[in-house]
Amino acid sequence: MASTTNNSKTCGVRAVALVGPAGAGKTSLAEAMLFASGAISRLGSVEAGTSVGDSSPEARARRGSTEINLTRFSYLGDSFAVIDTPGSVGFAADGYGALGSADMAIVVVDPEPERAALAEPILRRLDAMKLPHAVFVNKIDAARGNIHDLLEAMQPLSSAPLVARQIPIREGEKITGFVDIALERAHRYVPGQESEQIEMPADLAEREASERFHMLETLADHDDALLETLLMDEQPSLDRVLQDLAEEAQAGWVVPVMFGSALNGFGVHRLLKLLRHEAPSVEQAAALLGTNGKGLHVFKVANGGAVGRLAFARVLGDGSNEGAELSTDMRAGALFAMQGDKPSKKPAAERGDIVAIAKADGARPGMVIGGNDDNGSAQLIEMPARNASLALRPKNRQDDVKLSTALHKLTEEDPALLWVQDEANHETLLRGINDEHLQVTLQRLKRRYGVEVETHSPQIAYRESIRKGVTQRGRHKKQSGGHGQYGDVVIEVRPMPRGSGFVFEEKISGGVVPKQWIPAVEAGVRDAMEKGPMGFPVVDVTVTLVDGSYHSVDSSELAFRLAGKLAMNEALAQCQPYLLEPVAHVAIASPPGTGSKMGSVVSSRRGQILNLGSHPEWQRWDMVEAHLPVSSLDGLDAELRSLSQGLATFTAEFDHLSELSGKLADDVVKRATLEHA
Repeated sequence: MASTTNNSKTCGVRAVALVGPAGAGKTSLAEAMLFASGAISRLGSVEAGTSVGDSSPEARARRGSTEINLTRFSYLGDSFAVIDTPGSVGFAADGYGALGSADMAIVVVDPEPERAALAEPILRRLDAMKLPHAVFVNKIDAARGNIHDLLEAMQPLSSAPLVARQIPIREGEKITGFVDIALERAHRYVPGQESEQIEMPADLAEREASERFHMLETLADHDDALLETLLMDEQPSLDRVLQDLAEEAQAGWVVPVMFGSALNGFGVHRLLKLLRHEAPSVEQAAALLGTNGKGLHVFKVANGGAVGRLAFARVLGDGSNEGAELSTDMRAGALFAMQGDKPSKKPAAERGDIVAIAKADGARPGMVIGGNDDNGSAQLIEMPARNASLALRPKNRQDDVKLSTALHKLTEEDPALLWVQDEANHETLLRGINDEHLQVTLQRLKRRYGVEVETHSPQIAYRESIRKGVTQRGRHKKQSGGHGQYGDVVIEVRPMPRGSGFVFEEKISGGVVPKQWIPAVEAGVRDAMEKGPMGFPVVDVTVTLVDGSYHSVDSSELAFRLAGKLAMNEALAQCQPYLLEPVAHVAIASPPGTGSKMGSVVSSRRGQILNLGSHPEWQRWDMVEAHLPVSSLDGLDAELRSLSQGLATFTAEFDHLSELSGKLADDVVKRATLEHA
């Protein structure tokens, strides 16, 4: 196996992403890394609101990340940039694009085996990205479960074998230190400091030898020379073991597992040493991005800070300077290094560095600037389903322009947000991952841009259709001095099969309605269909113009449009109208053994289950497919997550319209009548 181990002094800045479930302690670990490296002199706290990361008012209020945190430090002469990503489902998408800039990810998890499944979505994503990663089991000082049981529970979640690099040392019920399996050294934790080496506990010697042999067997799967050494019952050299550990971690063939406590600083120095020796350099990240090792990878845009719009980017090539030409139509402004929310100006960025670039107005998340494509090419970042939506209107009617400007900036920062103008219902709609995501967005809207809004649930696209056909005359006649108005039409209105839409035909003979006014009749019919007898747009009807009359002086386009509308209004009232509700095709992905719970939720919401089986890609997971009324989607996300440790997700797409009758239909019509009163 060829050596790819880093020369840590020459590989530039390495970027490490902290990922994992909400509450596992990623931001606390970032804080502990800063403290252990000497980048900060005092250890801050997420709980107390004194950490470098999670500095926004929204994050402080929730005591959890609502967007990525960027920090940096040097350790034993090596430079690192840390991308601390949110774990909460509503904000996790903010970190998805940033993962493409990372050399390695650290998956931070709780020590309890029953919570292992919480890490599955991010482990699957890292596997799909081919991003090398390690696991840091946090809060080890408060662990109730067994580390071996945790790894056993997590192994099915990972495509690569999990390789424990340490054995816990217990004193009573507490874990007080660890044995480094590779170095065969025992250490005792010292709060806030690097652990101290101690004599190997006698009762762990046999277990350490067994665990070390198991680790070497795993490494030998990709190293024939090591395999031959083991078969000959020989001990490989320490240099050989350390080289294999580094090479196979960098290649993603194994996933190292470390443990410690971010709050107490346990295991943090050992993690930093792992990163020094085993985190790949920027060349590997550039290759995964499909670039030629040049340019910058933009992974986020931020607006509204003291220095204006900033594009956050990883330097993939040899470096970048203030004023450098990024592409044929883009030049860098000032460069800033970020330590939490504190920017510090720097004249140049070295290879692998993460910088914030001012005045790069053409830069967008996912874009690689100055690489293979000199004008910048954007990579598609897969976003979770946007299952929450709100209709907005500014409290101050004069803030309409401010609102649209602010929403444009917020959605540029957060690609998981989407805002649209619903012209049919005259509503401004904001869509996001879940309710928490939207609430934080509204808080930012008020704090950053001074726009307060009123919100309500978006209107549901109810429709109405008819059961029978009629023939109806509509005559518009008005005389008011000078030219009057005269239009007279006879139409046949008939129902059509569901989903057919609208068809207008004419069977006029003898010129009773001149051809130039037939389009006006159709326009009038369409006017009437915008709001049927029940208060909703009408669908699936065919209208045929069969007769009429005109006046040589008083007839006009307007008169025939009004006659068409009058005829259609009167016809629809006689056609036995009925209500149609939109129905979505819903696909729910949930952890093993929860499919029946998901099915029960669907049934309780008037859903029709189409299929309950295995997930097509994650074989351990369940998949429920169903037809569910759009009106029943409200609150579905929260209910599904409450039954699945927060892991279940769903997608919903409009499928068809279905008849709604009885009290449910009466209630819908009554609400619509009150809203338009």
